[in-house]
Amino acid sequence: MTYDAPAEAGPEAIHPEPDTKDWTWILDRPCPECGFVAGSVTADQLPELIRDNATYWEIYLAADNARERPRPAVWSSLEYAAHVRDVHRLFAERVELMLTEHEPSFANWDQDATARDSDYAAQDPEAVADELMDAADLAAATYEKVPPDAWGRRGVRSNGDVFSVETLGRYHLHDAVHHLWDVRAAAKRATVAAYDASVATYVQATSFSEQTRSVLDRFLAELETGDHVLEIGSGPGHDAKALEAGGVRVRRTDITEGFVAHLRKQGFAAACLDPLSDDLRDPVHPDVPYAAVWASATLLHVARDDFGTVLGRLAAVTRPGGTLHVSLKEGDGEEWTNRGHVEAPRLFVYWREPALRTALEEAGWEVLEVGHADGRLGDVWLDVLARRRG
Repeated sequence: MTYDAPAEAGPEAIHPEPDTKDWTWILDRPCPECGFVAGSVTADQLPELIRDNATYWEIYLAADNARERPRPAVWSSLEYAAHVRDVHRLFAERVELMLTEHEPSFANWDQDATARDSDYAAQDPEAVADELMDAADLAAATYEKVPPDAWGRRGVRSNGDVFSVETLGRYHLHDAVHHLWDVRAAAKRATVAAYDASVATYVQATSFSEQTRSVLDRFLAELETGDHVLEIGSGPGHDAKALEAGGVRVRRTDITEGFVAHLRKQGFAAACLDPLSDDLRDPVHPDVPYAAVWASATLLHVARDDFGTVLGRLAAVTRPGGTLHVSLKEGDGEEWTNRGHVEAPRLFVYWREPALRTALEEAGWEVLEVGHADGRLGDVWLDVLARRRG
C-alpha cells in the first residue's frame, strides 16, 4: 500500500486515479513537492507536529467550499481530510502492534477503496474535523507513550517493507504534511474569506500608519513625479492615498473582492488581482513596465513555496532600476491567527532577514535595505526596500 495524493486523471474522470506509487524513499531524501525532510524530524517531535498539522484541517473544513474539488480528478479539502483522519487511526493501530508484538505484519490497506466505500465526498465537514482532531490526538498520544528503548522495534508492511517505530512515525507525518501541501490553495481561500468577512470593521479600525512614513518617504525618494506604482494588497486604500500625495500614480489591486468593492465605492479604480496567477501588467499600457511596486503587509500571507514566484512576477513587470517595498513579519514558520481587526483566522508566513534577502536576490531584486520595526501587537516587521536589477 502507499500513502499519497491521488494522481490526477483526465477531466472526464469521476474518481481520482488510484495511487500506485511507493513513497518509502521519503525516509532517505527530501520530498521535492512538499519539502518534508524526514531526517530533520526527531522522534520526540512527532506528537506536537501531528497535533499542529490537525489544526490546519480544522480551519480548511470550516470553509464554505470544503467540498469543492479544484479539478474533477483531484480530491477536495474534505476528501483529503477524511483520508488523513483514517491514516492517523491506521498508524496508531500499527504502532500499538509494534509495541505489543514481535515484528508484526500489517494487513494491506487500500486507501482508494476506502475513499470510495466510505464516500469521503459525502461526509460532513464538521464531523470530519472533530474526528480528525481526535484521531491526531490518538496517534500523538500513541507516540508519546513509546518507551525510549522501543523506537527501534520493527513491523513489516504487506509488500515486505520493514519499518521501525521511528521511521514509521516519520513516514506517517509526511503523509499528513504532504496532504496539507496538496490543499495549500485552501489556505489562501480561507485567509481571503477572513478579510472579506471583516472589510467594514477593518476599514473603520485602521488608518495610515505613521510607522510607515519613513519607509514611504524613502520609497518615494527613488521615484519621479508621475511615476506609475503597482500596489499589491491595497486593502482600505490608506497607503495609496499617501503615495499619491507624494506625487506618483497608483494602480490599486487586492485579492479580496470586498476591499476592491470598498475602493470602487470611494471612486477609485481598483482590480481584484492575485499576484501569484493573474496578469500583473497595466491593462491600459500592457507593454509599459511599472516604475515601482508597493506591497505593504500583504505578501506575508503568501505560502513560502510561492513567495519567490510572486517576487519574480513582480520583477517581470517592473522597469530595470525600479523600486520594490515589501513588509513582512519577522519570525519562523507560519501561524494561523485572528489577532488584529479580523475575526476569523488568517495564515501568516514569517521570515528571517537572511532567507528574505536570498529570496529577493534570486527573484531579480537588489536589496537596498531591510529595516526592523516594532509592531503594535508586540511583533517585529521587516521593511524591505529593493531595486529591480537591469
